[in-house]
Amino acid sequence: MTITLAPCSESTLTDRYQTTIPAPVRKALGLSKNDKICYTIHADGKVWISRLESPETDPILEQFLDFLVQDMANSPQHLQALSPEFAHQIQTLVAEVVVDLDASLTDEDDSVC
Repeated sequence: MTITLAPCSESTLTDRYQTTIPAPVRKALGLSKNDKICYTIHADGKVWISRLESPETDPILEQFLDFLVQDMANSPQHLQALSPEFAHQIQTLVAEVVVDLDASLTDEDDSVC
């Protein structure tokens, strides 16, 4: 593997620790607006930046979500607000449930059909 080094691209941190990714870096990583970036910190203090690949989408879920969007657009009269009683019932059912959306599935979770 041949690695070609490019001149240094720099950016400045704002007071809120934000920065703009320089155009040559965006191009090299193939970044577009709203893409996610991964920073890998090595023991020697060097940091590698890479484009975080989006997880693959479920085609069935995508079709279902598209159906919902179309149905809401075509028949808005079918939309109904949750009643306070139903909202309370839902909150009661999930009150003790803790969910970490960033956690990986366990083998047990992954095998449930």
